[in-house]
Parts: sequence; C-alpha cells; structure tokens
Amino acid sequence: MLELKNITKKFGDRTILDHLNLEIPTGEILAIVGPSGAGKTTLLRCLSGLETPESGSFLLNDQPFDPTDPANADQIIGVVFQNYQLFPNLTVLQNITLAPKLVLKQDAQTATATALELLDELDLAGKEQLYPYQLSGGQQQRVAIVRALAMKPQVLCYDEPTSALDPALREKVGEIILNLKKKHMTQVIVTHDLTFAKQTADQIFTVNALDAQGGK
Repeated sequence: MLELKNITKKFGDRTILDHLNLEIPTGEILAIVGPSGAGKTTLLRCLSGLETPESGSFLLNDQPFDPTDPANADQIIGVVFQNYQLFPNLTVLQNITLAPKLVLKQDAQTATATALELLDELDLAGKEQLYPYQLSGGQQQRVAIVRALAMKPQVLCYDEPTSALDPALREKVGEIILNLKKKHMTQVIVTHDLTFAKQTADQIFTVNALDAQGGK
C-alpha cells in the first residue's frame, strides 16, 4: 500500500496541494486527472522526489520513506516523463543500463541481461544499439518505460503517457500498463485523457484547480 498523508505544496503564496491524502493498494493503478494547472504534475513530482512538499508524509507498506533521498528513492518510485528524457548521445542499451550500474551497483552483465529481457517484453528486441533519434515517439516511450523498470521500482509513475500518441500507440501503452498490473506493479498515471484513465485505472483521483485538494 502506497500512502500519501496530508501532502501540502506551495509555490510562493499559491497553495497547489492542500493536505492531500491518497491510498493506492499494492498492484493497483491510480489515474490522477484534472485541468491544467490544478497540481497533477506537481503531485507526481512530489511523489518522485523532484519537489519537496511543505508538509506531509509518504509511506510504503506502513514504512515512511523520503522520495528526495537518493539512497532509496529510485528503487521505490520510478517515473516515465512526458518527454521521455532519454540521453541522445547514448544507445538504447546504454540509456537503460546506466542507472542500474551506477545506482544499484549491478555488474554490466546483469544490467545488460535485465535490459534485453525487458526490451523483448516490450517488443523492442533488436533496438538496443540504436540511438533515441532513430526511434519513433512510441518506441522512445517504451524505452523510457524499460529504463524505469530496470531500476526495479515498487511504484511506477507516468506523466501524460498518451499526450502525443496516435490511437494505436495509445492502445499499446494501455496494454503495457495493464500487463504490468498482472505482475502486481503499483502504477500512478497523470493524464488529461479521461477515457484512457477509465480504461486502465482501478481508481481515478481528480485534482481540483480551485481547492487543490482533489477527490475521487
């Protein structure tokens, strides 16, 4: 169970998240929806440690954790960013294996074997020596998912995973998310796409632009 308790985040005098509470059972999918500027991405950034809330706490299986602590954050929360953030000067394989080797201290053989297995699962076998510019947008997104999974996170978050995809690729991303659910991966999706949210999520949390407290 992932729990967010009384999370408050401000930018200057503006309160973005006001004592927000969430519970996400292990292996379930939560979609966070709401208008632009309501705090969806801010909530994701707080959960992933990219922003520090003014107050509140995060718990996983009743154990507190600090998303901003680099010692363990990468293995708790993984993030697939909207613009993928792949390193353009590294191959697909290098993009995926860099963090496991540096952060998890995996040897090259283990990191490579894990990467190739994940690439195969996401229909990217044979792409490992290509560079990001040689991939389609949908392929880059799947590489970003593989890169996040290679860190063995307990929770995987997505920022607007369907924003630039055509209907076929949108369906493919939905399949990937639902397949990860079968493996008991807890997932959080920030999206403007309410239809996609309803098709994939176990619960939908709406962030309200007026009070930034949200509701189900």
